[in-house]
Amino acid sequence: MTGIGLRSSHSIARAVALGISFAVALLLAVAPARADHCDDLAKQLADQIDGVKIGRTAANVIYLSHPAAKQLRLGCASRNISNEIYGAADSRKPSPAFQQLIAGAAAIVFTIPKPDTLRGVARCFGRLGLLRGNDITTRFRRLDMHCTRSKTASTIAISRGKDE
Repeated sequence: MTGIGLRSSHSIARAVALGISFAVALLLAVAPARADHCDDLAKQLADQIDGVKIGRTAANVIYLSHPAAKQLRLGCASRNISNEIYGAADSRKPSPAFQQLIAGAAAIVFTIPKPDTLRGVARCFGRLGLLRGNDITTRFRRLDMHCTRSKTASTIAISRGKDE
């Protein structure tokens, strides 16, 4: 009689384990797939700004393309920054279309009104020159902006610290 009792408790334990594994598998199958937050931002940029195309992703950076920019990329969150927008223009003085593109991307990524980001971008590029040099770091509306220019190109990187 004890042998029958062992078999039934063993089969009960097996049934419970099977039931738990089935429940876990069901929960995993029903849970919606979540895309990465950075991928969502890149998709928003592509949807809301005409001409932006999503390229490859490598090492927390999503490469984007646009006719007004020589290079455009979205840096994903790391330990010390929330996100970063980087753009390079193919001229020493960036065109208004390039400035509009960067300001629009920064407005979407950092949820700040576009006129404010446009003002910050124009201010950063405006400070480049003979008196202040070709490498400017400034802050505007809690955004860190770093503008540089060489003889043939100009770049801007906009980021916000994690603690802000």
